[in-house]
Parts: sequence; C-alpha cells; structure tokens
Amino acid sequence: PDASSFPSGGLRATWEARGYTAWNPASPLFIMEAAGTKTLCIPSVFIGYNGEALDEVAPLFRSSEVLSKAARELLETIGDKGALRVYTTMGTEQEFFVIDRTHFAMRPDLVMGGRTLVGAAPPRGQQLEDHYFGGIPERVQAFLAEVEFELYKLGVPIVTRHNEVAPCQFEMAPMFEETDIASDHNQLVMSVLKDVALRHGLQVLLNEKPFAGINGSGKHCNWSLSIASDNELNGINLLKPGKTPHQNIRFLMFLAAVLKGVHKHQGLLRAGIGTSGNEHRLGANEAPPAIISVFMGNALTKMIEDIIAGRAGTKGEQAMLQLGVAKLPEIEQDNTDRNRTSPFAFTGAKFEFRAVGSSQSIAFPVMIVNTVVAEAITELTAQLKKEIAAGVAVDDAALKVVRKAFKDTSAIRFEGNGYSDAWVKEAKKRGLLNLRRAPEALAQLTTKGAKDVFTSTGVLTAAELESRYHVRVERYVKDVLIEMETLAEMLDTMILPAGYSYLGALAEGAAKAKAAGIKTIPQKAALESVGKLVSALQTKTAALHAAIKRAHGLHADIAKCAAFLTSTGADAMLACRDVSDKLEVSVGDAHWPLPRYREMLFPV
Repeated sequence: PDASSFPSGGLRATWEARGYTAWNPASPLFIMEAAGTKTLCIPSVFIGYNGEALDEVAPLFRSSEVLSKAARELLETIGDKGALRVYTTMGTEQEFFVIDRTHFAMRPDLVMGGRTLVGAAPPRGQQLEDHYFGGIPERVQAFLAEVEFELYKLGVPIVTRHNEVAPCQFEMAPMFEETDIASDHNQLVMSVLKDVALRHGLQVLLNEKPFAGINGSGKHCNWSLSIASDNELNGINLLKPGKTPHQNIRFLMFLAAVLKGVHKHQGLLRAGIGTSGNEHRLGANEAPPAIISVFMGNALTKMIEDIIAGRAGTKGEQAMLQLGVAKLPEIEQDNTDRNRTSPFAFTGAKFEFRAVGSSQSIAFPVMIVNTVVAEAITELTAQLKKEIAAGVAVDDAALKVVRKAFKDTSAIRFEGNGYSDAWVKEAKKRGLLNLRRAPEALAQLTTKGAKDVFTSTGVLTAAELESRYHVRVERYVKDVLIEMETLAEMLDTMILPAGYSYLGALAEGAAKAKAAGIKTIPQKAALESVGKLVSALQTKTAALHAAIKRAHGLHADIAKCAAFLTSTGADAMLACRDVSDKLEVSVGDAHWPLPRYREMLFPV
C-alpha cells in the first residue's frame, strides 16, 4: 500500500511511497459482511520500507515483548522459575452517544467534527439521573442487540451493556483478553457500532464531548499482568495479592513497578490521552482531571505507608505476616470505596486507566503504560540483584527495594477528590504536572525522558517518537481548524440569518401593531434584545474569521499554530458560542435552523 499517503510525521516523504503490511498471527482473522459482500480481514501491522512503524499497533507489540522480558527477569530473580512469558490483559469499556440520524444530518458541526459547537442547555439534562437508572430504550436495545450479534460473529463477545449518566449515552464492554488482541477488538467495536447504527436510523457519536454541559465519553482501560507458564505459575495475576508471604512479596514488587513507572513518566501518560476531544472532557465532573495520579484504596495505602515507615520490621516474610497481606484475597474486590475521579486507579487485581478518550485507539496509551512499567521493573530488578549480591536474603532484599520505591513515589498516590481546587494546589506542591491542554501534553513526547525510555527499551526509535509527536500535533491543529471553519460557516449561513429573519418578523409585527393603533408594542423589547445579540454575534464572528486567518498563517510552525488554536482560537469559538446560545433561546422555533439539545437528547 501507499505509505506516503499515511500520516507519518516526517517518517516518509511524499515521494517515498512503499509500505508493507505484516500479518499479526496472534490476532484472529475475521470476515466482515457489508452490502452483500464478505471480506476476509487479516490483522496486520503497517511498516515503512526501512522498517519504521507507521501504525499504532506495532509499537504496542514491541512494548508487550519488552514488558514480558523485564517481568520474567524479575520473576527469576525472586525465585519464580519457568515463566514462558508475561502478558498484559485488558478489559476495554466503551462509552458512546446514540442520537437520531436525521438530527445528526441537520447539524454540520456533528457531521464535520463529531461534537456540537453551539447549543443552548435544555431545562432538563442529566440532573435527575433518570436515564442512568432507567432501562435501555427499546429502539436502542434493538440496535445494541444487533451490534452484539455482529461482534460475536467477529469473535468479540460483549459481556456488559448499560445506560450511562447523560441522556442518550451508553456503554458496552467485551470479555477481558490479551491486550494485543483487545486493541484490535476495540477497533472493531467502534466500527460495528457506527455501521449498525445506520441500519436503525441512528448515529453513534464517539467524540469525547459531543454535548456541552453533560457528561462526555471515555474508554476505561482495565489493565493487568499475568504469567504464561507450563507449571504452577500459569495464569497467576501479578497484580493480585497471594496467600503466602512470598506471593505477596511478588505482588508488592510489581505494584511498586507500576507506581514507579507512572510517577516517573506521568507526563507521557498524559500525552497518551492528548486529543482535541479529550481536551474538553478531562477535568469535567464525569472524567478524571488532567493531573495524573494513582488511587490505591484505604487498605493498600495503609499497607504501603506501614512499609515506608518500617512499622512491619525489616524481614520480608515477617513483614508480610505482620501486615496481614495474606488476608487481602478474601476482601480484595471491595476493600475500599471506588474513586471515579482518579485517572489511574487500582480496582482489585488490575489498574483502571480511566482517562483514555472514547474515540482513541487504546494501542498508543497502553503502549506507554507497558513501556514505563517495563523500565521500572528493569530498574527494580537491578536494585534487587545488587542487594542479593551483597548477601541479603531474597525476600528481605525485595522488601527493601519495595520500601524505597513506595517512598519515592508517594507524590503520585492520591485518595481524595480529583475534581477539587484543593487537589490542583496540592498536586502543584507535590511536583505533579497539570497539563490542561492537548498541545502542552503532547510536548511531553519531545522530552529527554521520553526519548530515553522509548529508545532504551527499543519500543520506539528517536525518529518514530518524533513522528508521533508531529502526527498528533498536526491532527490536533486539523481537528480544531475544521471546527473553527465549520462554526464560522454555521454562523454566517445559518445562525446569523436566523437572527436576521427573526428580527424581520419582529419588526413586521411591530409595524402592524403600530398601524393598528396599539400603544404598547409587544415586539419592541424583543427587537432590542435580539438586535443586541445579533450585533454582538456579528462582532464575535468577525473575530473568529480573523483567528482562522491567523492560524493558517502560522501553519508552517505546527507547534506555534497548536498553541495559538488552544488559546486564542478556543477563546474565539467559546465567545461565539456564548452569544449564539443566548440567541438560540431568544429566537422562535420556526426560525431556528438547527435541532436543539432537547430534541436530540430527548427524542419522542
């Protein structure tokens, strides 16, 4: 296939066209049926002529191999022999909106960008929680049943479906499976959702924030580590406490590695979820904040703090017994309350990366998780070997290494309300990053730490890493420019003309009232109010056009253009929206050209 037509961030010149697909035999083949045609699909990676990874999944495979190698070395060091490989498992929860296809077709902003750029809030949104706790509407249930049937034929069994909090919002999730396969399967989930919706006269919206003022959509990635072996280690979840002191030493080592990786590379994890859509979702009251932190729960937090303080002694086996870790398996699922404000939470034998956006491929953010944890495991193993070489017993050496890792990563652990202003201040004191906008988050891909971790592990070359930064920044710029130009066109050709039309109707009515001898003309106040809004919107629209022109002038410097769009460009769009939404609730229904929120979110 033509590699020059694929976004490559400079990896491929336009005249260097050759690219290769390489079959991934670990991911099953499948047959897609559409319009009476059956197509054999072979999951593959996409690479350039010189072997450069041009896709999302090839680096994910590399990170899986690197993580497996590092984890097996650690297992060998602590005496767990015979692990053939260590693999990650993934359960991907997919959130999405479903609206009527007719309403979608009448909204240029939804068609062009997947989210509404204007729209006044309806009197009723999600405040009653009636959608969340209600049954799935019959029309949507029929649609979801067909989606599940189609996915089952493709080898993707769906095990949960339910309403989400916002009206017309839903969620579904497949069985847990190996991450490399789960990545392919989630792509199929998104594709099948969109295709089947059309058969039912519906439209699926995967944008992270299609409607302002109500919940957006995420993709919760439930990530864990398991052993493949031909002995008693087979199937063991490395993030699940065991029943013996040694098993829990193993658990603590891998737990410490995750904390170490997330703490050291918090900026990279934030970069992994840096998209234009997620920029509007993160930090709202349905999504984690842009500050990366880890929630451990009361029981594990107490255990970690006890280890740091040395309250359990210095002997590994003795410490495990004193801490009561062996009792954890009986209460692990509910040993603490759930913290939905945490972007990276331990939820019993797994971590839930809640900050991933609903439209994203999981391959990129999970590749980052795999890589930073692999690096951390390697560093902890080196420390462990050094202690053992000095004559310290294995379990005692492991506890010493774990104690230091827990102490060094204290800043990343947070149990409180991630939405609060107090946490923003506290996070700053702890030295945690608060990267609200996508461009500043994506800039983390250009740091020395990013280059070091990816090149040292072999997951990405320096050129491949740089290309991923450029591709993502360029995509951000294109997304926002499409939104700005779409909004400008809607204002010029739909919203302002609606205001003019309504003003004309009011003026005509006022003239007739005056001719009829009516002393108090009822349209006069409305004429003045709507006239001011139309005039203000004209001014804001002119500023939006100026911002668009300026952005195009900056396009040669993509980073500078992105910074402009995320500040001046975003402000210009919000200013237009503010006035437009006020105008919407002032203009009569017969004159307003767009489906309103109450029509799209509460279909009859």
